[in-house]
Amino acid sequence: MSMSVGLIAKVLTDKGVLKTVLIIYAFLISGITIAQSNNSLFFKPSDTLDVSRKNAVIITEASLASLSIIGLNALWYSDFERSNLHSTNDNSEWFKMDKLGHSFTAYQLGRFGSQALHWSGVSKKNQLIYGATLGFSFLTAVEVLDGFSEEWGFSWGDFTANAAGAGLFIGQELLWEEQRVQLKYSFNQSPYANQNTDKLGNGVFEEFIKDYNGQTYWLSANLHSFFKDSKLPKWLNLAVGYGVDGLLYGTNQLQNINFPNQDRTKQFYLSLDMDLTKIKTDSTFFKQLFNIINVIKVPFPTLEINSRGKLKGHLIYF
Repeated sequence: MSMSVGLIAKVLTDKGVLKTVLIIYAFLISGITIAQSNNSLFFKPSDTLDVSRKNAVIITEASLASLSIIGLNALWYSDFERSNLHSTNDNSEWFKMDKLGHSFTAYQLGRFGSQALHWSGVSKKNQLIYGATLGFSFLTAVEVLDGFSEEWGFSWGDFTANAAGAGLFIGQELLWEEQRVQLKYSFNQSPYANQNTDKLGNGVFEEFIKDYNGQTYWLSANLHSFFKDSKLPKWLNLAVGYGVDGLLYGTNQLQNINFPNQDRTKQFYLSLDMDLTKIKTDSTFFKQLFNIINVIKVPFPTLEINSRGKLKGHLIYF
């Protein structure tokens, strides 16, 4: 526990860190289905309401959420002056990569929250009401803490991105009862972090969290789900991605002052992907493992075009 707190304290130096803290939180929630038993029956969702499972999920999620809020308040917000509740407009920063991070986190937390309640035998309606809204609810609570911080402020852009991520999951469950389009993430270490380590991170772990230049967010669509009578592999996805390059500060104004010769570009990608949950296996362990790591885009050949119109091909892009 002390090592975990120390690690969080070390990297929790920037607002962008919140995203990965919450991703880790999502993994912890889903990880209860792997770590608690070797009996394959444990992994199988209950056909009817299992009160003991439901209570275990509720206690686990409530405890992790509370500890996360308390930890953020103690390790992060305590370093800044408090204020009355106020809002801020940060929609022009970081080419909206931070907003995609919020949507991704809300989507994945909602997915895991819904699946945890499904494992407990909770009704579909309650899975969506209490599970799929987990990410949105938690991120909104953090946004309120921002609102009482002189340094930050409640961001309506972040709030909207949170709602979009949760809405993507809930909307597909209501429309198709499956996730045909998923939000995924990938990372390549960029050459920019060492030019502004305070904003972009120092070392690969911090850069994974803070350096938007190395991050790509993907909308990954399962082709067979849209063409169910086809002979396409059930695991084959088509993915479109979005990333940035050359961002050393959040806004053009700050960057032009400090790095006037550094171009800032947006990048758009087209690639293939895999829905790992569609891979056939009789192992309940591997089913759960594939479900967890399915948040990551699988490397494939990729086409890239940036906001300056430059087209580039990658034999393998991650």
